[in-house]
Amino acid sequence: MNIRWYHILVLLLIAAGPSSGSVGDGPADSNRPIEPFFVARAHPTGYAGDAPGEPEPNNLAEIRIGYFGPTDPNHPAVILWQAARLAVEQANRAGGYRGIPFRLLPVWSDNPWGSGVSSLVRLAYDQGIWAIVGGVDGPTTHLAEQVVAKVRLPLISPACSDKTVNLANVPWMFSCLPGDHLSAAALAGAVNQKCSDQPFILAAATDHDSHLFTVELQRHLARRQRFPRHHIEFDPAAGDADALVSRIVRLQSRILVLIADAPASIQILSLLEKHEWHGSLFGGPALGQSGVAQAAGRSAEGIIFPLLYVPSGRSASFESAFRARWGIAADYRAAYGYDAVNLLVGAIRTAGLNRVRIGETLRAFSGYEGVSGAIRWDPLGGNEKAVRLGTIRNGAIIPWTRVAALDDRPVQSSPAKEARHRRRPPDR
Repeated sequence: MNIRWYHILVLLLIAAGPSSGSVGDGPADSNRPIEPFFVARAHPTGYAGDAPGEPEPNNLAEIRIGYFGPTDPNHPAVILWQAARLAVEQANRAGGYRGIPFRLLPVWSDNPWGSGVSSLVRLAYDQGIWAIVGGVDGPTTHLAEQVVAKVRLPLISPACSDKTVNLANVPWMFSCLPGDHLSAAALAGAVNQKCSDQPFILAAATDHDSHLFTVELQRHLARRQRFPRHHIEFDPAAGDADALVSRIVRLQSRILVLIADAPASIQILSLLEKHEWHGSLFGGPALGQSGVAQAAGRSAEGIIFPLLYVPSGRSASFESAFRARWGIAADYRAAYGYDAVNLLVGAIRTAGLNRVRIGETLRAFSGYEGVSGAIRWDPLGGNEKAVRLGTIRNGAIIPWTRVAALDDRPVQSSPAKEARHRRRPPDR
């Protein structure tokens, strides 16, 4: 085609534009919500790994399970490794797998996307493992998920609340921790009840997990027509916590929603107390980690946050054994780490040494009652367990008993109000 006529044709097509705002006959309805063309959670993918009828290997000295996480006693996430070790030690005292002991093979790097992923790939291909437990947060679980998508190894994550990991539609990928969308829904209900017509501040860290939780929280707040008067984003690594807290105090709001990891939350809460800020506090799930209540002291009293683990009679022996083995109290990470390994051990004992059957058995274990409570998989392997709220009283984490009084009715949002708040960029 002549180049000049080609350009003319393109210009005519652009000028014409779409004939309507939607596919099909009739005028577009601008008020009609946009429906996704594909809902991944309703279309789980089947397993396409090794043949399920392959015979088991002979003369194995141990049953190897990969572990993607730190083992350094000084690392903040080592509690997951400690819980996994406890579960394997107990499984081996109970006979292992037909008399063969289980063994955890750990790999880790402080640069997980560099040397860490290389070690994980070598572990998956060269070490004869049957599954992987890990990672220790959203980003490292994303990394592990990319590896097992190719290797076709079952992966069970004890510490990832990022729902997009499961949206990758890898059918042998499972997340024990309830997703951010479930925790944020519970917290949004409490903020909605407390705020009424009062303005509130949303201060959110920019790390991966805090950011994704904040996105989910804002979405659930918007459904209730609740929008922060000020949305402040901050980088905990920047070292400007004093400036952040000074700004929060100057804004003179009596309600603060603080979403950050445990160390940043402790630091900011302590500084708020130093500045004699008094008001209603809400926080993220990291406040339920071991040692937070003690480290934050009085500054954390009364704060409301998603409570991912509630000790019960079922968990009493686990908590006792964990403290006896490691000298510290268990938290939600330890509980889900312990459950993840026990789920995997149970699947191997039931299915035998075959990756396909292990993955299928893990899926069939939906409804498993662990020390963390019931773990029920959604179609993509995420834990759809409902999340309740907790608070800190006298230095101890307890359930927040006012959950039942939350006004959690769906509220029709105002398009004009939502648009006005969306246009306001977050403060930095």
